Amino acid sequence: MYKVVGTITGDVGLHQFDFVVSGKVRRNEYIKVWNELDGWILGRVVSILDVEEKTATVEIIGYKDDRGFLMQPQSTLARESKVFEADQTFVMDTLGLRTNGIHIGTLDGRNIPVYLKKDELIQKHCSILAKTGGGKSYTAGVIIEELLDKNVPLLIIDPHGEYLSLKFENQNEDERKQMEKFGIAPKGYDSQVVIYTPANFSVNPAANKLFRIDGINLSVNELYDFFPLSDAQLGVLYQCINDIKTRKEFYTVDEIISGVAESKSTSRWKIIHFLERIRDTGILSDSPTRIEELVKTGQASIIDMKGADPKLQQLIVYRLCKEVFEGRKMGKIPPFVLVIEEAHNFCPERGFGQAISSHILRTIASEGRKFGLGLLVISQRPARIDKNVISQCNTQIILKVTNPNDIKALSRGLEFMSYEIEEEIKRIPQGVALLSSPSIEMPIMVDVRVRKSEHGGRAAEARATPQQRPAFKSDEVDLEEGDRRKSVLSRLLFE
Repeated sequence: MYKVVGTITGDVGLHQFDFVVSGKVRRNEYIKVWNELDGWILGRVVSILDVEEKTATVEIIGYKDDRGFLMQPQSTLARESKVFEADQTFVMDTLGLRTNGIHIGTLDGRNIPVYLKKDELIQKHCSILAKTGGGKSYTAGVIIEELLDKNVPLLIIDPHGEYLSLKFENQNEDERKQMEKFGIAPKGYDSQVVIYTPANFSVNPAANKLFRIDGINLSVNELYDFFPLSDAQLGVLYQCINDIKTRKEFYTVDEIISGVAESKSTSRWKIIHFLERIRDTGILSDSPTRIEELVKTGQASIIDMKGADPKLQQLIVYRLCKEVFEGRKMGKIPPFVLVIEEAHNFCPERGFGQAISSHILRTIASEGRKFGLGLLVISQRPARIDKNVISQCNTQIILKVTNPNDIKALSRGLEFMSYEIEEEIKRIPQGVALLSSPSIEMPIMVDVRVRKSEHGGRAAEARATPQQRPAFKSDEVDLEEGDRRKSVLSRLLFE
């Protein structure tokens, strides 16, 4: 027998109705009502109108027809009809919830698991948006764990070193007690996670390897990626590099600097200034990090850019994204997911600054799915991230957002947003997210599962020491080189 929780009364419309509560009901609870014409109708309690008289309002979700399509009833529900608690099978069938895939959590208020399709994350992109402290990085960690469990390659752009804690299992006692509810156990991913630093091991002792860009035989076009050039400066560089090529098969940035210094043009001083700054960061190397090393099945490669100047971070993201996009198109690396934390810094909305990485991220957002390059963008400022990038993300995970500008940006950029949903995301409790996904019939509230691994936001002390870090011969050589440099990433690349 189905449990009766109330009786329809008061206002009754095609899209919502009121009912007098006779049982235990909370906001976001799922109920069902029998309709002679359409059968069982699913609804969700959106508000409790009168606590004393126990009156609630229900949003009508609909029913599945013979073709499996979600339909809205064509006539109003009858007053005095009984309102029942919706059973798990009916909720899952009507909402289109899966029984396997990427386990993100449970339906809020119900112990019904919520899964995302793995292929949708790789082929149709995903965004996680929330205010500061809203749980966006925590939720991203949940998805990353799931993808690692399924051996999906990951490349993570980590500006603040938040994700290296994936290596360690969750030690939080309160969260460990909740794991049984979600059917999970503590787990660290040390064997699957590799930390790269664009700095050196004195700046980032938790890193496993250095990240470097190819500094041999830099072309004018590649140098143009590093800094803007006037026509006069381009002319000086072209002349200098062409002269070097007539004498040498391989050349370094030092030789370009020497060649430019011999020019008679007054433009040479600014070129030398920029080239020296790039050289002094140590990012250029004759042993660059290869994309085949970064993108491997079952591995998460984290580019931990802690300590790097923001302009240099944008440059790294630009060069790296450009290489992996081309590499994926040519089949040099397997299908993978590119995770961009603090995405508003790397693809800002027009009017909120410029970033050299914006264009390539827009390209990946619009074309990456054709080549098996999935995008997971994470931001605490929805208003400041490029709307073209957000609109290309078919799966949206939105945690608490209160800033009016951010809410307006979401309303302009996301089709499913409505006034009711705007009000909903202002008061979403901690740990709960609004989820919209192509495989789920409508946006739902999800109680995000606890992390298996440690969360970087609270585990700053969980950092590997140089002794704990695996030794790599090439790293030792580069470290000696880096220690000889007086200027590393802490120096500004651009004034």
